[in-house]
Amino acid sequence: MTRPYRTILPIIILLSAVMSLALVPLSAVAYSPHQGDHFGYSETINLGNGTGSYAGYSEHETVTGSESVTGVDGAIVSTGYSYAYSWSNSTGGTNQGTNSGSYTWSSNTFLYVNGTDDQTGYVNPSVWFAMDSSISKGGTFYLLNTLMTVVSTNYSYYLPSLGKVVSTIFAQGVSTYTRDDAYGRFTAAYTWDAYFDPSSGYIIGYNYAEHDTNSSGTGFDYADSLYVTSTSYPLTVLAGNTTTPAASAGTDWTQYAAIVVLAAIVIAIVGILISRRGRRKPLPEHPPEPVRTAPPSIDLTPKEQPAVQQVVIKEVAMVNCKYCGTLIDSTAEVCPRCGAPRT
Repeated sequence: MTRPYRTILPIIILLSAVMSLALVPLSAVAYSPHQGDHFGYSETINLGNGTGSYAGYSEHETVTGSESVTGVDGAIVSTGYSYAYSWSNSTGGTNQGTNSGSYTWSSNTFLYVNGTDDQTGYVNPSVWFAMDSSISKGGTFYLLNTLMTVVSTNYSYYLPSLGKVVSTIFAQGVSTYTRDDAYGRFTAAYTWDAYFDPSSGYIIGYNYAEHDTNSSGTGFDYADSLYVTSTSYPLTVLAGNTTTPAASAGTDWTQYAAIVVLAAIVIAIVGILISRRGRRKPLPEHPPEPVRTAPPSIDLTPKEQPAVQQVVIKEVAMVNCKYCGTLIDSTAEVCPRCGAPRT
Protein backbone atom coordinates (compact mmCIF):
# COMPACT_ATOMS: atom_id res chain seq x y z
CA MET A 1 0.00 0.00 0.00
CA THR A 2 1.33 3.45 -0.87
CA ARG A 3 2.02 5.45 2.24
CA PRO A 4 0.38 8.90 2.29
CA TYR A 5 3.60 10.77 3.11
CA ARG A 6 5.08 9.72 -0.25
CA THR A 7 2.42 11.86 -1.93
CA ILE A 8 2.54 14.84 0.43
CA LEU A 9 6.29 15.04 1.09
CA PRO A 10 7.46 16.33 -2.34
CA ILE A 11 4.86 19.12 -2.23
CA ILE A 12 5.83 20.10 1.30
CA ILE A 13 9.53 20.14 0.34
CA LEU A 14 8.82 22.35 -2.69
CA LEU A 15 6.69 24.81 -0.75
CA SER A 16 9.16 24.84 2.14
CA ALA A 17 11.90 25.79 -0.31
CA VAL A 18 9.76 28.64 -1.63
CA MET A 19 9.07 29.82 1.91
CA SER A 20 12.77 29.67 2.74
CA LEU A 21 13.48 31.94 -0.19
CA ALA A 22 10.84 34.34 1.07
CA LEU A 23 12.58 34.46 4.44
CA VAL A 24 15.88 35.54 2.87
CA PRO A 25 15.94 39.30 2.42
CA LEU A 26 16.63 40.53 -1.09
CA SER A 27 20.27 41.58 -1.12
CA ALA A 28 20.96 44.92 -2.70
CA VAL A 29 23.98 45.48 -4.89
CA ALA A 30 26.75 47.20 -2.94
CA TYR A 31 26.96 50.91 -3.73
CA SER A 32 30.09 52.29 -5.40
CA PRO A 33 31.09 55.75 -4.12
CA HIS A 34 31.17 58.59 -6.65
CA GLN A 35 32.94 61.91 -6.72
CA GLY A 36 30.59 64.46 -5.21
CA ASP A 37 29.08 62.14 -2.59
CA HIS A 38 28.81 64.15 0.60
CA PHE A 39 26.88 64.67 3.82
CA GLY A 40 26.75 67.25 6.59
CA TYR A 41 26.14 66.28 10.20
CA SER A 42 25.35 67.56 13.66
CA GLU A 43 26.91 65.82 16.66
CA THR A 44 26.32 66.21 20.40
CA ILE A 45 28.61 64.76 23.08
CA ASN A 46 27.77 64.73 26.79
CA LEU A 47 29.62 63.48 29.87
CA GLY A 48 27.70 63.20 33.14
CA ASN A 49 26.27 61.02 35.93
CA GLY A 50 29.68 61.08 37.58
CA THR A 51 30.57 59.16 40.74
CA GLY A 52 33.58 59.39 43.04
CA SER A 53 35.92 62.15 41.91
CA TYR A 54 33.60 62.83 38.94
CA ALA A 55 30.52 63.42 41.13
CA GLY A 56 28.77 66.62 40.04
CA TYR A 57 31.02 67.11 37.01
CA SER A 58 29.73 67.31 33.42
CA GLU A 59 30.82 68.21 29.90
CA HIS A 60 28.91 69.27 26.80
CA GLU A 61 30.20 69.49 23.23
CA THR A 62 28.57 70.22 19.88
CA VAL A 63 30.17 69.46 16.54
CA THR A 64 29.11 70.54 13.06
CA GLY A 65 30.93 68.79 10.22
CA SER A 66 30.91 67.37 6.72
CA GLU A 67 32.52 64.60 4.64
CA SER A 68 32.89 64.87 0.84
CA VAL A 69 34.22 62.43 -1.75
CA THR A 70 36.73 64.32 -3.89
CA GLY A 71 37.79 61.50 -6.19
CA VAL A 72 37.58 57.76 -6.88
CA ASP A 73 40.39 55.65 -8.32
CA GLY A 74 39.17 52.08 -8.56
CA ALA A 75 38.39 51.07 -4.97
CA ILE A 76 40.38 53.96 -3.45
CA VAL A 77 38.12 56.80 -2.39
CA SER A 78 39.63 60.23 -1.70
CA THR A 79 37.63 62.19 0.86
CA GLY A 80 37.88 65.58 2.53
CA TYR A 81 36.53 66.42 5.96
CA SER A 82 35.98 69.51 8.07
CA TYR A 83 34.31 70.25 11.39
CA ALA A 84 33.84 72.94 13.99
CA TYR A 85 33.34 72.25 17.68
CA SER A 86 32.33 74.05 20.86
CA TRP A 87 33.08 72.50 24.26
CA SER A 88 32.27 73.47 27.85
CA ASN A 89 32.23 71.87 31.28
CA SER A 90 30.54 72.38 34.63
CA THR A 91 33.55 74.14 36.16
CA GLY A 92 33.39 77.00 33.65
CA GLY A 93 35.92 75.73 31.11
CA THR A 94 35.29 76.38 27.41
CA ASN A 95 37.01 75.58 24.14
CA GLN A 96 36.24 76.09 20.48
CA GLY A 97 38.01 75.19 17.27
CA THR A 98 37.94 73.83 13.74
CA ASN A 99 39.74 71.08 11.90
CA SER A 100 39.91 69.86 8.32
CA GLY A 101 41.96 67.57 6.12
CA SER A 102 41.87 64.74 3.59
CA TYR A 103 42.37 60.99 3.56
CA THR A 104 41.65 57.89 1.49
CA TRP A 105 39.66 54.75 2.20
CA SER A 106 38.79 51.55 0.36
CA SER A 107 35.26 50.91 -0.93
CA ASN A 108 36.08 47.17 -0.93
CA THR A 109 37.24 46.79 2.68
CA PHE A 110 35.90 50.09 4.13
CA LEU A 111 39.26 50.52 5.86
CA TYR A 112 41.12 53.82 6.06
CA VAL A 113 44.05 53.59 3.64
CA ASN A 114 46.03 56.81 4.02
CA GLY A 115 45.18 59.05 6.96
CA THR A 116 41.84 59.43 8.75
CA ASP A 117 39.29 62.13 9.45
CA ASP A 118 40.96 62.85 12.79
CA GLN A 119 40.34 59.39 14.29
CA THR A 120 42.89 58.55 16.98
CA GLY A 121 43.49 55.57 19.27
CA TYR A 122 42.38 52.90 16.78
CA VAL A 123 44.30 50.04 15.14
CA ASN A 124 43.67 49.68 11.38
CA PRO A 125 40.12 51.08 11.74
CA SER A 126 37.20 50.96 9.34
CA VAL A 127 35.40 54.16 8.40
CA TRP A 128 32.60 55.16 10.74
CA PHE A 129 30.25 56.67 8.15
CA ALA A 130 29.70 53.92 5.54
CA MET A 131 28.91 50.21 5.25
CA ASP A 132 28.22 47.62 2.57
CA SER A 133 24.47 48.05 2.13
CA SER A 134 24.13 44.55 0.62
CA ILE A 135 24.83 42.91 4.01
CA SER A 136 21.68 41.08 5.08
CA LYS A 137 20.07 40.91 8.50
CA GLY A 138 22.34 39.11 10.97
CA GLY A 139 25.46 39.95 8.94
CA THR A 140 28.41 41.75 10.49
CA PHE A 141 30.88 44.48 9.61
CA TYR A 142 33.17 46.96 11.42
CA LEU A 143 32.88 50.62 12.30
CA LEU A 144 36.28 51.87 13.49
CA ASN A 145 37.27 48.86 15.68
CA THR A 146 33.75 47.84 16.74
CA LEU A 147 32.07 44.73 15.36
CA MET A 148 28.54 45.67 14.27
CA THR A 149 25.63 43.31 13.57
CA VAL A 150 22.79 44.20 11.21
CA VAL A 151 19.61 44.12 13.31
CA SER A 152 17.19 45.27 10.62
CA THR A 153 17.38 46.20 6.94
CA ASN A 154 14.14 48.21 7.14
CA TYR A 155 14.26 50.23 10.37
CA SER A 156 12.11 53.30 10.94
CA TYR A 157 14.46 56.04 12.17
CA TYR A 158 13.39 59.54 13.18
CA LEU A 159 15.72 62.07 11.57
CA PRO A 160 15.65 65.33 13.61
CA SER A 161 16.95 67.50 10.75
CA LEU A 162 13.95 66.50 8.62
CA GLY A 163 11.43 66.04 11.39
CA LYS A 164 10.41 62.86 9.61
CA VAL A 165 10.91 59.13 9.77
CA VAL A 166 13.17 57.54 7.17
CA SER A 167 13.93 53.95 6.25
CA THR A 168 17.38 52.77 7.36
CA ILE A 169 19.64 49.81 7.94
CA PHE A 170 19.99 49.44 11.71
CA ALA A 171 23.22 47.94 13.08
CA GLN A 172 24.40 47.56 16.64
CA GLY A 173 27.72 46.95 18.34
CA VAL A 174 28.20 46.07 22.03
CA SER A 175 31.68 45.82 23.51
CA THR A 176 34.17 46.93 26.19
CA TYR A 177 37.61 48.48 26.19
CA THR A 178 40.11 50.07 28.59
CA ARG A 179 40.05 53.85 28.57
CA ASP A 180 43.44 55.34 29.40
CA ASP A 181 43.53 59.03 28.53
CA ALA A 182 43.08 62.49 30.04
CA TYR A 183 39.95 61.27 31.85
CA GLY A 184 41.91 58.52 33.62
CA ARG A 185 42.05 54.75 33.43
CA PHE A 186 38.63 53.10 33.31
CA THR A 187 36.87 49.99 32.16
CA ALA A 188 34.42 51.22 29.54
CA ALA A 189 31.35 49.28 28.37
CA TYR A 190 29.38 50.67 25.44
CA THR A 191 26.54 50.16 22.98
CA TRP A 192 26.68 51.72 19.53
CA ASP A 193 23.49 51.95 17.46
CA ALA A 194 24.07 53.13 13.88
CA TYR A 195 21.64 53.83 11.02
CA PHE A 196 22.56 53.79 7.32
CA ASP A 197 20.91 54.58 4.00
CA PRO A 198 19.74 51.26 2.48
CA SER A 199 20.69 52.35 -1.05
CA SER A 200 24.13 53.92 -0.65
CA GLY A 201 25.24 52.57 2.73
CA TYR A 202 26.19 56.05 3.94
CA ILE A 203 25.47 57.16 7.49
CA ILE A 204 22.15 58.70 8.52
CA GLY A 205 22.68 58.78 12.27
CA TYR A 206 24.01 57.01 15.35
CA ASN A 207 23.67 56.87 19.14
CA TYR A 208 26.66 55.84 21.24
CA ALA A 209 26.33 55.21 25.00
CA GLU A 210 29.30 54.36 27.24
CA HIS A 211 29.64 53.71 30.97
CA ASP A 212 33.08 54.06 32.58
CA THR A 213 34.05 52.68 35.98
CA ASN A 214 37.17 51.89 38.01
CA SER A 215 37.98 49.99 41.19
CA SER A 216 37.95 53.13 43.37
CA GLY A 217 34.27 53.83 42.68
CA THR A 218 34.87 56.66 40.24
CA GLY A 219 32.96 56.65 36.98
CA PHE A 220 30.80 58.54 34.50
CA ASP A 221 28.53 58.15 31.47
CA TYR A 222 29.62 59.28 28.02
CA ALA A 223 27.05 59.75 25.25
CA ASP A 224 27.61 60.70 21.59
CA SER A 225 24.74 61.18 19.13
CA LEU A 226 24.96 62.20 15.48
CA TYR A 227 22.55 62.70 12.59
CA VAL A 228 22.93 64.02 9.06
CA THR A 229 21.72 67.52 8.20
CA SER A 230 22.24 67.26 4.43
CA THR A 231 23.04 64.44 2.01
CA SER A 232 23.85 63.99 -1.66
CA TYR A 233 22.10 60.61 -1.50
CA PRO A 234 18.28 60.63 -1.38
CA LEU A 235 16.68 59.33 1.79
CA THR A 236 13.54 57.19 1.84
CA VAL A 237 10.99 59.15 3.84
CA LEU A 238 8.15 57.06 5.27
CA ALA A 239 4.90 58.85 4.49
CA GLY A 240 2.41 59.72 7.21
CA ASN A 241 4.85 59.56 10.11
CA THR A 242 6.52 62.70 11.39
CA THR A 243 6.80 61.75 15.05
CA THR A 244 9.56 59.95 16.87
CA PRO A 245 9.05 56.19 16.33
CA ALA A 246 9.15 53.59 19.04
CA ALA A 247 12.58 52.12 19.66
CA SER A 248 12.02 48.85 17.86
CA ALA A 249 13.32 47.38 14.65
CA GLY A 250 11.30 48.14 11.52
CA THR A 251 9.32 45.31 10.01
CA ASP A 252 9.28 44.28 6.38
CA TRP A 253 5.55 43.51 6.25
CA THR A 254 5.65 42.61 2.56
CA GLN A 255 8.00 39.76 3.26
CA TYR A 256 5.92 38.47 6.16
CA ALA A 257 2.70 38.74 4.13
CA ALA A 258 4.26 36.47 1.51
CA ILE A 259 5.19 33.99 4.25
CA VAL A 260 1.64 33.97 5.62
CA VAL A 261 0.19 33.36 2.14
CA LEU A 262 2.61 30.51 1.47
CA ALA A 263 1.88 28.97 4.86
CA ALA A 264 -1.85 29.10 4.11
CA ILE A 265 -1.27 27.37 0.77
CA VAL A 266 0.75 24.60 2.46
CA ILE A 267 -1.96 24.06 5.07
CA ALA A 268 -4.70 23.97 2.42
CA ILE A 269 -2.89 21.46 0.19
CA VAL A 270 -1.98 19.18 3.08
CA GLY A 271 -5.60 19.33 4.29
CA ILE A 272 -6.93 18.34 0.87
CA LEU A 273 -4.52 15.42 0.55
CA ILE A 274 -5.37 14.15 4.00
CA SER A 275 -9.13 14.37 3.34
CA ARG A 276 -8.73 12.25 0.19
CA ARG A 277 -7.19 9.44 2.17
CA GLY A 278 -10.50 8.86 3.97
CA ARG A 279 -11.12 8.98 7.63
CA ARG A 280 -9.11 6.91 9.97
CA LYS A 281 -10.93 4.56 12.32
CA PRO A 282 -12.30 6.84 15.03
CA LEU A 283 -11.20 6.44 18.59
CA PRO A 284 -13.66 4.48 20.78
CA GLU A 285 -16.06 6.65 22.74
CA HIS A 286 -14.84 5.02 25.93
CA PRO A 287 -11.61 3.13 26.51
CA PRO A 288 -12.02 -0.66 26.68
CA GLU A 289 -12.44 -2.18 30.08
CA PRO A 290 -9.22 -3.63 31.46
CA VAL A 291 -8.93 -7.42 31.66
CA ARG A 292 -9.77 -8.44 35.15
CA THR A 293 -8.16 -11.57 36.70
CA ALA A 294 -9.28 -13.43 39.83
CA PRO A 295 -7.10 -12.90 42.87
CA PRO A 296 -5.08 -15.89 44.03
CA SER A 297 -6.96 -18.19 46.50
CA ILE A 298 -5.96 -18.22 50.13
CA ASP A 299 -5.78 -21.66 51.87
CA LEU A 300 -6.90 -21.28 55.48
CA THR A 301 -6.67 -25.05 56.33
CA PRO A 302 -4.48 -25.59 59.41
CA LYS A 303 -1.24 -27.32 58.57
CA GLU A 304 0.50 -29.91 60.79
CA GLN A 305 3.39 -28.29 62.59
CA PRO A 306 6.67 -30.17 63.08
CA ALA A 307 7.27 -31.72 66.54
CA VAL A 308 9.06 -29.51 69.00
CA GLN A 309 12.37 -30.93 70.09
CA GLN A 310 13.01 -30.81 73.85
CA VAL A 311 16.47 -30.23 75.27
CA VAL A 312 17.13 -31.46 78.84
CA ILE A 313 19.98 -29.88 80.65
CA LYS A 314 21.41 -32.25 83.31
CA GLU A 315 22.55 -30.65 86.50
CA VAL A 316 25.88 -32.02 87.89
CA ALA A 317 26.76 -31.89 91.65
CA MET A 318 30.11 -30.41 92.62
CA VAL A 319 32.22 -31.64 95.62
CA ASN A 320 35.50 -30.62 97.18
CA CYS A 321 38.66 -32.73 96.71
CA LYS A 322 39.44 -34.16 100.12
CA TYR A 323 43.16 -33.69 99.51
CA CYS A 324 43.49 -30.21 97.98
CA GLY A 325 39.99 -28.80 98.50
CA THR A 326 39.41 -27.97 94.80
CA LEU A 327 35.76 -27.98 93.71
CA ILE A 328 35.40 -30.85 91.24
CA ASP A 329 32.65 -32.72 89.39
CA SER A 330 31.16 -35.39 91.63
CA THR A 331 31.38 -37.81 88.72
CA ALA A 332 35.12 -37.32 88.23
CA GLU A 333 37.32 -40.20 89.38
CA VAL A 334 40.43 -38.10 90.09
CA CYS A 335 41.00 -34.48 91.03
CA PRO A 336 42.03 -32.51 87.92
CA ARG A 337 44.32 -30.41 90.05
CA CYS A 338 46.22 -32.73 92.41
CA GLY A 339 45.47 -36.06 90.71
CA ALA A 340 44.26 -37.67 93.92
CA PRO A 341 41.34 -40.14 93.63
CA ARG A 342 37.94 -38.58 94.39
CA THR A 343 37.13 -41.39 96.84
